[in-house]
Amino acid sequence: MTDGSLLFSKEVAINQNIKIIIPTIGEIIGKGVDNYYSIATLLTAAPIDLMVLLDDMGIDFTTIGDYQLFLMMFAYIKEQDTSLFFGDLNISGFKQAENSENGTIVLYDEANNIVIDESVHWLMADTLRRINHFERNYHKPGNEAAREYMIERARIKMKRRKDKTKDSDLASLIVAMVNSEQYKFDFEGTKNLTIYQFNECVKQVIKKNDYNNKMYGIYAGTISAKELDRNDLNWLIHK
Repeated sequence: MTDGSLLFSKEVAINQNIKIIIPTIGEIIGKGVDNYYSIATLLTAAPIDLMVLLDDMGIDFTTIGDYQLFLMMFAYIKEQDTSLFFGDLNISGFKQAENSENGTIVLYDEANNIVIDESVHWLMADTLRRINHFERNYHKPGNEAAREYMIERARIKMKRRKDKTKDSDLASLIVAMVNSEQYKFDFEGTKNLTIYQFNECVKQVIKKNDYNNKMYGIYAGTISAKELDRNDLNWLIHK
């Protein structure tokens, strides 16, 4: 369902010190689409998403959690331009430290007294997934053979996508939307939409087209309305 709190927002407060930005399409293009999605992926990644990288590092992706992975990747993340994610918060000052109260490892910016612990990371990752319409992968291999098979399949998929970029994906999606009769924005108008608004438009256009196709099928007698879910008969609601 559409998240009303994100639809007309430019940012989401995680706590009093940290906020997540909801950038526009134009801002993402300006900073670099591939760079944006690369950082977004690292900030939201579950170990299964980076199973090949972890395997190359000699780490079994099934033995670590999301937060552990985030801590591993943070040294790289903080060297990137994260203004489209954290606004004016400079994350380069964060360093790993031990929480004296419970002994857990946190990221601590001593100069500004800001802490990123596992709960804060979870809120950040969850917010970014909702903004970018990412789905967390909860799949787990049942045994060692399944784990090795998953890694091998992921390697093959990476090779196939080697020359394909998120930049080309987004550009193709924008062209498709601008040329869809259900989409009401031109190229310039699209640049002013937030990434969340644009993704919601994409979902709604897909829903409307699916609805139209089902209606044609009902009128043609090839689809029975009785066999359809109630939501299939209402294009105003999408999940």
